[in-house]
Amino acid sequence: MQSQFDILTAQALKLTPDEREAFVQLLAASLDQDIAEDEALAAEVARRIADLESGATQAIPLADAFASVRAGLK
Repeated sequence: MQSQFDILTAQALKLTPDEREAFVQLLAASLDQDIAEDEALAAEVARRIADLESGATQAIPLADAFASVRAGLK
């Protein structure tokens, strides 16, 4: 049984050169988006850690956070 990768590769090689170029650009753009999202998430995590370490914000116990959410839902 062929893997999806093998099937996709065989089909991609049947495309015209212009279609292959468009396909490659589509795949590359999807990777760029993933990288940008990862970088944005890493920056947000770093910002939150810096806020905690500088005292700009305080962590609250998870149990307290859940209790606050539950109270807000009632």
